[in-house]
Amino acid sequence: MAAQFLEAGKIVNTHGVRGAVKIQPWANTPEFLLRFDSLYVDGAPLKVMSASAARDLVLVKFEGVDSFEDALRLKNKLVFIDRADAELDEGERFIADLIGLDALDDATGESFGRVTDVLDLPAHDVYVVTGAREWLIPAVPEFVVSVDVDGGHVRFRLLEGL
Repeated sequence: MAAQFLEAGKIVNTHGVRGAVKIQPWANTPEFLLRFDSLYVDGAPLKVMSASAARDLVLVKFEGVDSFEDALRLKNKLVFIDRADAELDEGERFIADLIGLDALDDATGESFGRVTDVLDLPAHDVYVVTGAREWLIPAVPEFVVSVDVDGGHVRFRLLEGL
């Protein structure tokens, strides 16, 4: 079963003296976190009063966090989102849902490992599949035939020598 709350970033510092924080987002873009009315820290919802993207960070002012000292207490805490609040574009998936999927060879239908990580590289993502050995497979249509999160597998088109 998919987890209700997903790690979405880390509060890395304070911002100013009125309680704002800087969040390092763990998403495709910092703008992803701007979609949420509440973020979760230590299991508790914190209402977002304002948020903006600033380069690769997100600046957030939470309700009830009104001073530098309040914000400092949040430093180094993980930020979570509620899966129910997230809207993904067609074909997008959470990395957390991909980890652990069975990796199947599309030609034979046989399993050759499990997805153990997804690397976010400049050109495209890369699936890390671990089995008898480790494979790094580009997340592009030439190699990824289908992703079936509900079915628990990813079908890969493997090339000779890969």
